[in-house]
Amino acid sequence: MLNNGIMVASGLLLMALLLAEKNDSLKGKLMTKPLASLGFILLAVVQTHTVPVYYYWLLAGLIFCLGGDVFLALPQKPMFLVGLISFLLGHVLYVGGFLYLVPLSAWVQISTLVVLAISTVVFLWLKPYLGSMLGPVIVYIGVISLMLIGALAVYSSDTVASRGRLLILIGAILFYLSDLFVARNRFVRKEYVNRLIGLPLYYAGQYLLALSANLG
Repeated sequence: MLNNGIMVASGLLLMALLLAEKNDSLKGKLMTKPLASLGFILLAVVQTHTVPVYYYWLLAGLIFCLGGDVFLALPQKPMFLVGLISFLLGHVLYVGGFLYLVPLSAWVQISTLVVLAISTVVFLWLKPYLGSMLGPVIVYIGVISLMLIGALAVYSSDTVASRGRLLILIGAILFYLSDLFVARNRFVRKEYVNRLIGLPLYYAGQYLLALSANLG
């Protein structure tokens, strides 16, 4: 019941955020985005923490992502880089959690090559637009790719319950996809459709990851 209440409230906040994005209302974004992001932290907190160490890694990552959401909502140009760094640290913490669940030796598989190939295509798509952001974006793509590889490794492992594995995998995939729309909006073409698609993908991914605090 509590899970449903948090997700319904967050869904309403997401709709309000999308409206604020459409109207380009800074006040509206600052009123809704932090609260919507606080929801995925609360959701993780109220779960049964079946693997406490994983939960702590996950919670720390969610907190840094909340910080990234706040920074990216601010209009000042330097805030984009600060937000990028905050999300980068969030991904690093997710990676730490996945490493706790599955050793690094299990991360090397065919899916690793697939993710690296996809991320290379993404980088080549963005490269002409990056300018001075080339270095930070390369690092970010590398880390988010590692996060997705880790999620795939967890999914392939039989040491984690199937519920937890599925939540982690789908959450990580949705997060990865949402970042493509963030990148498109920031570097390629700024338009509302990036928010309309990217934000629901992002929040769905984060909420699934938050639910994985209970690996089942």
